[in-house]
Amino acid sequence: MNKFTLPAQVLEHITQLGQRIRLARIRRNLSVVDLAKKAGINRNTLNSLELGKPGTSISAIIATLWALGLDKTLDTVADPDMDTHGKVLEASRRPKRASKLKTVGNEYDF
Repeated sequence: MNKFTLPAQVLEHITQLGQRIRLARIRRNLSVVDLAKKAGINRNTLNSLELGKPGTSISAIIATLWALGLDKTLDTVADPDMDTHGKVLEASRRPKRASKLKTVGNEYDF
């Protein structure tokens, strides 16, 4: 039995990703064996990925997306520019007002 249980939303995302990868493979008329070979992974790993099994490695997922020509879709995953919540948290930690400028003595000032 697994000591760690993933939240239902996480499991749903994993399942949806597997379904999307399967659909992309079918649209490209690739067999499981052909795609697995192109991605450099075992066909059982690809089957696990398509079935949404949570133990599938991130490297297998990214290699499969690359083999399908979908690796550019990863560019927006966790993009810091799209992290509005993180930006709000960062802004809340900024000082409320600017501090006074400190005058620096110029050693060449006559």
